[in-house]
Amino acid sequence: MTDTERGGPEVAHPRSAGRYLWWLVVRQRGRVAAGATYGSLWMVGLMLPPYVLSRAIDDGLAPGRMPVLLGWTAVLLGVGVMNAWLAVMRHRTMTRIRMDATFRTVRALMAQTVRLGAALSRGTTAGEVVTIGIGDVAVVSQTLTMTGPGVGGVLAYAVVAVLLLAVSPLLAVVVLLGVPLLAVLVGPLLGRLQGAQTRYRERQSGLAARLTDLVGGLRVLGGLGGKAVFADRYRHASRELRDEGYRVGAVTSWVQALGLGLPTLFLAAVTWPAARMAAEGTLTAGELVAVYGYAAALVVPVSFFIEGGYDLTRGLVAARRVVRFLALEPDGAGAAGAGGDAPAVPSVLHDPESGVEVVPGQLTALVAARPAESAAVVDRLGRFADSAATWGAVRLDAIAPARLRDRLLVADNEAELFAGTLREVVCGRRDRTGEAIDHAVRTALAEDIVRGLPGGLDASVEARGRNLSGGQRQRLRLVRALLADPEVLLAVEPTSAVDAHTEAALAARLHAARAGRTTVVTSTSPLLLDRADRVCFLVGGRVAAVGSHRELLGTRPAYRRLVSRGVAGEGAGTGGPAGTAGRPVTGEGTR
Repeated sequence: MTDTERGGPEVAHPRSAGRYLWWLVVRQRGRVAAGATYGSLWMVGLMLPPYVLSRAIDDGLAPGRMPVLLGWTAVLLGVGVMNAWLAVMRHRTMTRIRMDATFRTVRALMAQTVRLGAALSRGTTAGEVVTIGIGDVAVVSQTLTMTGPGVGGVLAYAVVAVLLLAVSPLLAVVVLLGVPLLAVLVGPLLGRLQGAQTRYRERQSGLAARLTDLVGGLRVLGGLGGKAVFADRYRHASRELRDEGYRVGAVTSWVQALGLGLPTLFLAAVTWPAARMAAEGTLTAGELVAVYGYAAALVVPVSFFIEGGYDLTRGLVAARRVVRFLALEPDGAGAAGAGGDAPAVPSVLHDPESGVEVVPGQLTALVAARPAESAAVVDRLGRFADSAATWGAVRLDAIAPARLRDRLLVADNEAELFAGTLREVVCGRRDRTGEAIDHAVRTALAEDIVRGLPGGLDASVEARGRNLSGGQRQRLRLVRALLADPEVLLAVEPTSAVDAHTEAALAARLHAARAGRTTVVTSTSPLLLDRADRVCFLVGGRVAAVGSHRELLGTRPAYRRLVSRGVAGEGAGTGGPAGTAGRPVTGEGTR
């Protein structure tokens, strides 16, 4: 049975941060058991040298018995070697536990990201995803370290208490009461730390989201003159995050200071009565050394207790954010019957909310004064938003997503371009023939991009296409969509970032390349609308008129004003000056 089969439901719907951390432990129970065993033996082994040393002093050194002294010295050396080996194995095992937890969390996050798809940006911010992926994953995995030394610390505490009972019941009581007292002293600080960490993480993700928006829209902000305003807001948010960080640091410093100071005070509290008892003759010299050694060795598990509490506090905060992300649901995820088949033959796509009907085999254009209205129709027809949209006689939310995606593709104008070669960027997950790539490149008028990049199709494209212009990125997105060759293509503003001459040629080639196949575009450009077989004019998100571009120009003044960019005159329908108003004649836009 695979990990996904064993733990899929728990990962997909974790109920709490604590349960998620427990899931990470259970997924590698064998390794955790080994780590706890090594940690326990190592911790208990730290308590043996004081006992061996006391025997060497009392049985060998004090009475002058050299063979006995050498014998106990050899035992001490053997204990030291054994402890060193146990420490190495413990460290290796705990490192594997942390790495396993990291990879499991990353896999769960990646699977959820793919599952959410387009709903990701509506459910969370880019800053939240960045913060979880970079910071919270590491914190969660670090928390699992406590499964090794934590168990060992409890056993070491019990072993020391038993050994001290044989020396002095008073000293055993001091140890038995002292360690819980330390936990009581540190506990309230850990509660405050958890609250401060939570607020800090929330502010951090918000600031990361601002930074992502700033970098992504730097060119637009520069053109609008808004960089200074946005930068001031970012500085203000940075100062707030800094102040919250100071509060976290203040609590953390106390926790860490107590983690160092309290074990030292504990050592003094145990050593002082032991020294008094040795001075009175109640304890032998060897027993005094043993008591000091036990108390000094207990500093290690006590420190681990405090550090473990600190790690657990931070881990719960981080795991809570991971759980919140994993609990997000894609749009329409709860629809009933989401496992059926799409229509066997090309059928009409219908969106009841807007009244749009997409006739199979035609190029349909959606026109709206507000681009968000036509984009919303595409979201519903592409099943990226909850709706009662149908494909033939079948509701879209009753079709298995994998089967739907095989036949229907939404080409978003803001879709990401991932880093890789140009060939990988446009081909996606399937290999394409050179002929198919050349045809798609010609259709999207992207030959100049291939020729202009060193290496052609083997040239490197940076993440998000940063080494390309806005028009180049848009044409490559269209190349990618054409190469996918879906039965139904829904394209949002596919020509908004290119000049008028390029757009006219691209519209003609797109119409020819998709002849006989169902294609939907959203646009207000007369050059593209004139090539459409059918135009749906939306007003307030509803269909106000349906017809050809030229028919609507003659019968709908509002449509004529919209597509001619406010330029009056019948020339808007002829591809003359009014038909290209508002578009650059040369060069590319940088939308």
